[in-house]
Amino acid sequence: MGMFDGMIGGIVGAGMVSVVSGILEKHGGLQGVVSEFEKNGLGATVSSWVGTGPNQPVSPDQMHQVVGPELLQQLAAKTGMSVQELAQKLAQVLPEAVDKLTPNGVIPRS
Repeated sequence: MGMFDGMIGGIVGAGMVSVVSGILEKHGGLQGVVSEFEKNGLGATVSSWVGTGPNQPVSPDQMHQVVGPELLQQLAAKTGMSVQELAQKLAQVLPEAVDKLTPNGVIPRS
C-alpha cells in the first residue's frame, strides 16, 4: 500500500498514515475496505465517501464493528491511543481518506 502513503499523509496527518494504511492493507486495498463496510450494512455510508457528494458520517461504534477489535487493538498499540480514541479518530479521518482516494467517484484499480 506504499503508493497511497503519500496521499494519505496529506489527508489524515502523519500520525494516522500507518493506521489508515494498516486498514487498507488488512482488507486488501480500498475495494476491500469498501466491501467490508458494505458487508456490515454501511453500503450507503461508504458509497457516499466514494461518490462525489457529501460524506455521510460513521460512528466510532460502527468503525469498531467494521475494522474489528483485533485490528483496532493492534493499531491502537502502534499509535499509543486507546481503542476508543482510535475508533473516534478513524470515524473522522477514514471517510475523508476514502473520499480523497476516489476523486472521481471511482475506486482506482490497484
